[in-house]
Amino acid sequence: MTKSETEERVIEMLKTVYDPEIPVNIYDLGLIYRIEVSGVEGTEDKYTLDVDMTLTAPTCPAADYIVEDVQQKLETIASLERVNVNLVFEPEWDKDMMTEEAKVELGFA
Repeated sequence: MTKSETEERVIEMLKTVYDPEIPVNIYDLGLIYRIEVSGVEGTEDKYTLDVDMTLTAPTCPAADYIVEDVQQKLETIASLERVNVNLVFEPEWDKDMMTEEAKVELGFA
């Protein structure tokens, strides 16, 4: 799998992760701040993935569940040798980070 194919697969997997309290996936909610796929030295088709993500609120009761779900789902991508999921709170999330589809789904548009 190429780097761009791996990035596409990462996004597909992130779109299967939901906050149990919100009927929109974390990608469309704008909770994913960075996706960085980098090659593993000495290989042509193995990659390291770094993901920076946040939560809708720092006190989110489902935080551990969501981060674990992200980690487990991304680790199923065969071309990824290492997956690092980093929980960050800068910049602070707000509803303007959501896709238009998410805003419509949640009644913000």
